[in-house]
Parts: sequence; structure tokens; C-alpha cells
Amino acid sequence: MSAVIWHDVECGAYAADLKLWEELADEAGGPVLDLGCGTGRVSLHLARRGHRVVGLDSEAALLAALEKRANGLSVETALGDAQSFEIEEEFGLVLAPMQFVQLFDTPAERIACLSSAASHLRPGGTIALAIALAEEVLGGENIDPMEIAPDVREVDGWVYSSHTREIVVDPEKIAIRRRRERVSPEGSLTDDLDEVILRVLTAETLESEGRAAGLKPAGRRSIPPTDDHVGSTVVLLEAP
Repeated sequence: MSAVIWHDVECGAYAADLKLWEELADEAGGPVLDLGCGTGRVSLHLARRGHRVVGLDSEAALLAALEKRANGLSVETALGDAQSFEIEEEFGLVLAPMQFVQLFDTPAERIACLSSAASHLRPGGTIALAIALAEEVLGGENIDPMEIAPDVREVDGWVYSSHTREIVVDPEKIAIRRRRERVSPEGSLTDDLDEVILRVLTAETLESEGRAAGLKPAGRRSIPPTDDHVGSTVVLLEAP
């Protein structure tokens, strides 16, 4: 349950990328595969707009929440590792939103993910991968963590809040550190620290790794920054 709640708290309200995923899904004209779908932020949005979506995630609890929320929409789920999944279907579009591909530690892991995705693309199908560029985090779009409003949600009388405390960028990684607080219905407070590591990645590197997976670069798109989030570059890779 806690994995579902924190995923909802920290990811559920983000919407700056949804318009782009809609546009790409409309252009693809076929089923969509959502990598690292979580509780369905993107999958449910696209399904409500008439697209058939399969959500892939490695956490069964997140997929169970998505299945419950789908409620008759054209959404299916698949439990698996994004580096080695097998689904008996071909897709017109594979999405990797919210810097999912930067969670992999090494080029070999990313190429394995891209190869698995490529094997599920129909001819001419597209993979779209959102990445946060280190220069955007450090440059003009940099966000002071102390100025970011906490993400808050109430569930069954409990109040959950996630405060970004620090964003650290070095040549290899972007570390995002948050304090997670839980306030019970009786008012008692507990908290702990959480850290997410994103590997520094450029669009050129991702395009090169795509070639290694048998894909070809198909352009780039952008997702605008918000008051609380840096913008993202979306790398498009196409199946021959």
C-alpha cells in the first residue's frame, strides 16, 4: 500500500507531459505500451481518450492499483522487468515517461530495455523516452528545492507529504532527495528520507544506444518546465 501512496503523492499530479503523449499516441494509430506505468498516470489518461494501453511495471502492487482504477477502460497490465519483458503483442508506440530510462545504471541496461521495447514494435513504430538534461537542472531552469511546494495527499484520514530537500548533480548522476512525512488521524508524525538517482544522459547518447538496439533516431520533442519541475527532452527512436 505504501508504494502506491507514495507513487500517487510524488507522481500523480504531474501533467505537463500528457499533451505530448496524446499527440504521439494519435500519430501512432495503434496500441500503446507504457513502461514503468506505476499506478497509471499516463495509461489512464490515454485510455480515457480512446487509446488501448498496456502498462508494464515491476511492482505488482502498483499494477493492482492501476487495474482497479481502469474500471472498464481499455487498459491491460503486464508484470515484468523493462530489460527483459515478453508480451505477445506489437505496439505502435512505446512510452518511457518521467525519466524512466535514467533509472538504469549502465548503458548495457538501457540498451537491454531498448532492445526489449524494439522487439515489441511493429514496423515503423516509435519509442519515446523523456530525459532530464543535467544542464537544465543546473542552468536557467534550475529549481531551488526549498521553494518547491510539497506534494500532499490525504488517504483514509492519513496525510502524506513529500518535500524535496536537495537536488545534487555531478558528472554521472542527478540525486533527488525527499523527506516523506505521514500524519496519522490522531496527529502523530513519522518521517523518513528517500533518494532517487537519475543517471546523467544526453539525447545523443540515447540515440547512439538506440542504434545499438536496432532503432534509428526519429527526432526530438520537448516538455515545458513547470513551477516545480524542470523541462524534459523526449528522444524518439523508430523501428525500421
